[in-house]
Amino acid sequence: MATPPQMRELAHRLLAYEAAASKTSEPVESATLRVYEKLRQCLSAFAGVAAFESLAFRALTQAKSDAPDLWAIQIAEDGSLQGLGKFGPQLDTDEDQAGENPAGGGGIALITRLLGLLLIFLGKALTMSLLRNAWPGATFDDHSAENGRKS
Repeated sequence: MATPPQMRELAHRLLAYEAAASKTSEPVESATLRVYEKLRQCLSAFAGVAAFESLAFRALTQAKSDAPDLWAIQIAEDGSLQGLGKFGPQLDTDEDQAGENPAGGGGIALITRLLGLLLIFLGKALTMSLLRNAWPGATFDDHSAENGRKS
């Protein structure tokens, strides 16, 4: 199943937003994990933990074909990611943004697949509404905004 290019771009923007936000505070986890956790909290509150866990499992399964480094990661019953220990830093977007990994890094692949499934099951309007709730300081309509922040 192909993921729309807009979802990949949106995943990049969310990861860039979180990476920029972490520069102003103490970075304790990867931007990928922060994006994933925000999506998990927002969607779990909206549709329940089981619904998010199901979507996350499917997104991870799809993303594993794009990024083999994701094979060590699993989705827990609460929807959280397990097995990140030694792979956590590798899930960030540095490799993908530098163009060294044209198939997409693990983090961008996972977030892209998750956003694609949200788009399929919830539609664009509801997906964008959930994203605005999770990232109130970000803008998702203006593609020229730097790092996805509102001006």
